[in-house]
Amino acid sequence: MSDQVSAVGDGFAARHGRRPDGVWSAPGRVNLIGEHTDYNRGFVLPFAIDRRTVAAVGVCDDRVLRVSSTFTEEEVSLAIDDLSPGAMQGWSAYVLGVAWALSDEGHDLSSAPGLDILIDSRVPVGAGLSSSAAIECAVAVALNDLWDLNLSPLDLARIGRIAENRAVGAPTGLLDQAASMLGREDHGVFLDCDTEEAEPVALHLREEGLEILVMDSRVEHEHATGGYRDRRDSCEKGAAALGVSTLRELSEDDLDRASAALDEETFRRVRHIVTENARVVDTVRTLGDSGPRAIGALLDASQASMRDDFEITVPEIDLACATAVENGAIGARMTGGGFGGSAIALVPADARSDIGSAVTSALASAGLREPHLFTVTPSEGARRDI
Repeated sequence: MSDQVSAVGDGFAARHGRRPDGVWSAPGRVNLIGEHTDYNRGFVLPFAIDRRTVAAVGVCDDRVLRVSSTFTEEEVSLAIDDLSPGAMQGWSAYVLGVAWALSDEGHDLSSAPGLDILIDSRVPVGAGLSSSAAIECAVAVALNDLWDLNLSPLDLARIGRIAENRAVGAPTGLLDQAASMLGREDHGVFLDCDTEEAEPVALHLREEGLEILVMDSRVEHEHATGGYRDRRDSCEKGAAALGVSTLRELSEDDLDRASAALDEETFRRVRHIVTENARVVDTVRTLGDSGPRAIGALLDASQASMRDDFEITVPEIDLACATAVENGAIGARMTGGGFGGSAIALVPADARSDIGSAVTSALASAGLREPHLFTVTPSEGARRDI
């Protein structure tokens, strides 16, 4: 039992005067490659990380959900029968939205008891590591157990996505929740977002002496508004103009036709998605054939495409990635939805410190904010801890 799990259980007891009926947790995620391809029904390769959100939950005699967290004194209460997107706001929508999504998807909650829920998260917020999906998935596995729903991990990932899309209002795909639910130690999750089939992919980082260095730009982003939604609209516009239901249906052989049919900006958005799908498939194949030291060029090409074609990076991310590669990283790219957040660098463990120092110095010299640097390890997905 981790210190975090123990502390949240104790915190629940202090708040509610009783021990929780259980403690569940779910991880944040890093997307190794495959950005903005998920809502285009393409391919992604994320992995769960060793930073988790914990939910301590106790059953109540009423039918009220009471949600609190270790990062605020606020408690939000809502009756199960009153669940609706319009009744939720703020961070508690990530919790209450999961319960609402279960009901909206037809699961019978008529006999479901009320719950006291205490949330604690060690997934950095605004860093592009999907702190929101970690909350949703920790809550989803708790509700699945306590309400006897018998849903599969992938079913629960879909419930989390519905909560994110329709209760929170963020137009994301399945990537984040699938990674958080399906993660395995030293493995990525190769997800086909069209069929929603997933398979583990061995990363071999430990045996190759490699680490994933996260370079948090400390430029916070927000997916419910702004550029993320604009990019999704551009993808839908491009697909409609090319006569396909999603950009997944296109290959690199279609790019000449796309260039002739689309305005310049929409073409670049489409080109990113089409080439990024190809890069995900190539990365999975390369990991199997040659190992992680051979994927650097694919990571770098993904970064260039996000910078130039999809235009979702920021100067802090671009400089961090370029500096990391110049100083010995195998490859580096932005991870997450963009407009801030984090980049990742695949680095030799014995060079991590020097690479990190070079990145910090480069950003300081450019007058940009100091990044937050730390490593993450591909880890287990959502689970019951107590």
